[in-house]
Amino acid sequence: MALLENVKSPLDVRTLPEDQLAALADEVRDRILDIVSEHKGAHFGSNLGTVELTIALHRVFDTPRDQVIWDVGHQAYPHKILTGRNERMPSIRKRHGLSGFLRRDESEYDVFGAGHAATSISAAVGIAAARDLKKEDFEVIAVIGDGSMTCGLAYEALNNAGHTDRDLVVVLNDNQMSISPNVGALHKYLTNVRTSKVYNRVRQELKKLVHSAPRFGTIGEMVEHFAVRADDAVKGMFVPGMLFEELGFRYVGPVDGHNLPQLLRTFEEVRKMDGPRLVHVVTTKGKGFAPAEADQVKWHAGGGFDKTTGTQLKKSAGGLPRYQNVFGEALTELAREYPEVVAITAAMSTGTSTDVFEKAHPERFFDVGIAEGHAVTFAAGLATQGIRPVVAIYSTFLQRAYDSIVHDVALQDLPVVFCMDRAGIAGDDGPTHHGGIDIAYLLAIPGMTITAPRDGEEMIGLLRLGIEHQGGPFSIRWPRDSVPAPVRPVAEIPAVPYGTWETLRQGRKLAILATGSMVHPALEAAELLAREGVSATVVNARFIKPLDEATLARLFPAHTHVLTVEEGTVVNGFGAFVRERIGGEWPEVRGASMGLPDRFVEHGERAELLGELGLTAEGIAQQARVLVGEGKRQPLLESA
Repeated sequence: MALLENVKSPLDVRTLPEDQLAALADEVRDRILDIVSEHKGAHFGSNLGTVELTIALHRVFDTPRDQVIWDVGHQAYPHKILTGRNERMPSIRKRHGLSGFLRRDESEYDVFGAGHAATSISAAVGIAAARDLKKEDFEVIAVIGDGSMTCGLAYEALNNAGHTDRDLVVVLNDNQMSISPNVGALHKYLTNVRTSKVYNRVRQELKKLVHSAPRFGTIGEMVEHFAVRADDAVKGMFVPGMLFEELGFRYVGPVDGHNLPQLLRTFEEVRKMDGPRLVHVVTTKGKGFAPAEADQVKWHAGGGFDKTTGTQLKKSAGGLPRYQNVFGEALTELAREYPEVVAITAAMSTGTSTDVFEKAHPERFFDVGIAEGHAVTFAAGLATQGIRPVVAIYSTFLQRAYDSIVHDVALQDLPVVFCMDRAGIAGDDGPTHHGGIDIAYLLAIPGMTITAPRDGEEMIGLLRLGIEHQGGPFSIRWPRDSVPAPVRPVAEIPAVPYGTWETLRQGRKLAILATGSMVHPALEAAELLAREGVSATVVNARFIKPLDEATLARLFPAHTHVLTVEEGTVVNGFGAFVRERIGGEWPEVRGASMGLPDRFVEHGERAELLGELGLTAEGIAQQARVLVGEGKRQPLLESA
């Protein structure tokens, strides 16, 4: 990697002879392959597809003076490599290492933080507006793609930018994929643009006509004018709707995203233009690595594989399934019992394991693309007609649909089931993907039922209850983890009784109320405490809302201390909710809460982060000792 070793910044890319850029692209692609193959998990396919595009952008534009805003972030590994972070790339997504996404505090080249889809154009419009207000002069380029154009936020930004005639460039990285295959009318539209043989053939003939005409004089001007008008007419005939031009953008493309000379010429010409411009670049997800090109869904992210053959390194046998897999299988089985059940996801069928449901019940499965708000209101519409929608979305992404949950589901008391994967610590995806605030934001919604299972079987029992529930919206949250125990067949698991908690261990003085993933560590903590003479009751508070009033009445004031534990924020979370109730009725009971702190948690291994936050058996035991006066406070523990 002789060339890459000497690239310390984009300036080195700009000074490299043009005939060496293709070799640089090969080295960047090899570098990504080396890093991800040796990594436990990192984004892969989309990064292989943006190598030439990244080189062209940093070659033509004067970064960081010219500001490039990347969407999502998991297509920006080549960008990180070329902007001074190549040596640190093996640390990506590891504790105290590089983020897997874009972060303003990581590099001056990371103009805008990115982790969720379709933020780049809105941010770019804001940056361009600030530039104009300050009478500055630099280019603003938004790179959107990898499925983000299925998100409505992108069109709000395009509409605004086209209306204001703001000077900026939007690069559409069209690789036909997000994490799951792209869906929707836009995907069909872009496919038509790429594949219309007549349109592309006529465009080529028009180019030949312009190039063969005299460069100066009346005849040359007439030919060029005719060609432009003819090109517009051809677009109108063969490109459905001329969507981007109707939104006020000068459309350029489609351009081969792996043809460096063509990319360079295109961006050089686009840089000379003014106003809103959209460059449609067609790339291949997984480019240059045959297994990733052949199975783009599987290789969206990967790690631990033979870089020559693509063979996955074997994982230890005998492990328990992940919550998401148990959910996917269970929902598929329950749909056979309940014909009114449908599944909805937002471009995350594999991430939520609803792809299992899709194979069994294709007519009852709906992938709406990266459009979480639409997914929720779509579900509300279904619910008005007696259909029972199950909406499977990561906790962090459901945030994007908050108004739809409040206004379209809860206000109308509609029975929609929300299934939130990745609730709590999401691990190496970091703060953009940790699901830390869903308890807090859902608690504020009247009529919302909020639950968290302690294991796979309880998750199935809650899912069955949610499907049968007639009292408005119902939510279930689970972690990015394996279930703690084997799971019986779905048919053998009844619905969990509504609004009930479960006393798993009876003690005195101290009551530990734990939710979801924290129940088992709480039980282990009680064992540790028992050896020291501290007797603790452990309650599985599987219903976060409503509270189990009968159990509370049995616990208090007989127990003089209460410790709540959750894998969610302590600010306005379960602990705050239940302790307000206890304090109002039994003010003499002393309490403390454990959970995620009032700050954004960084990326790292899930177990590592939980350990740092004290959300382990020993951490819970130590906080319990402090609460009952048997130990010293540890500054690591988060309490409220």
